[in-house]
Amino acid sequence: MSEPILELSGISKRFGAVQALSEVDLRVHPGEVVALLGDNGAGKSTLVKVIAGVNPADTGEIRWEGKPVTVNRPGDAQQLGIATIYQDLALCDNLDIVANLFLGAERTSAGLLDELEMERRAQELLDSLSVRIPSLRVPVASLSGGQRQIIAIARSLLGDPKVVMLDEPTAALGVAQTAQVLDLIERLRDQGLGVILISHNMADVRAVADRAVVLRLGRNAGDFRVEDTPYEEIVAAITGAADNPVSRRAGRVTVPGSEEA
Repeated sequence: MSEPILELSGISKRFGAVQALSEVDLRVHPGEVVALLGDNGAGKSTLVKVIAGVNPADTGEIRWEGKPVTVNRPGDAQQLGIATIYQDLALCDNLDIVANLFLGAERTSAGLLDELEMERRAQELLDSLSVRIPSLRVPVASLSGGQRQIIAIARSLLGDPKVVMLDEPTAALGVAQTAQVLDLIERLRDQGLGVILISHNMADVRAVADRAVVLRLGRNAGDFRVEDTPYEEIVAAITGAADNPVSRRAGRVTVPGSEEA
């Protein structure tokens, strides 16, 4: 596989007395979907916010395309080519699709909004993602949950990112809407983007992810090739079922005659 486009080494983050992350490692390659898994409080959201520049790491190194970089604010991540779609989507229900896609990045001509150019670019972008929406001028409030998620993802692609992070993109979606979003994630991978997918849904993970990175209590608990790893092994890493007195005793190597008196 090619060199990782994004690589984190020894990332730690503390909030007062709470150690949220401890020596976490993560790597993402171009054209790869990496599922970030873990129970509530495992550190997934904190790690995403470190990558996005919202909560910079206390210690550790971030490498982008093989070179060390500093990510101290969201603008740093955006300049590198990292886009983040949070669970709340941050869409304006009263605006249409075109206005939402270009919100804060409007195209102008002679000092006026260039509505035709924005609509053309919006249609071009959605076509490239094989997304079919009857009209780009309907208010976002009238769209389904899956369509809203797709618009949020499409908006992040206007900046031509190389890595896209998705926080629970299929939460609260129906079966058909979830299938739409999973199809879009696969298309992002096919276009050569690195995708970090936070999800609690193992069916979604097994459907689209190449690797599953598990966090537990703010630490790495496993890095698995999804197609080669039994479902139960990944779940055991998430829940900590593999970390018990029996497994710890089995992991010890005792050399005969080496016992201390």
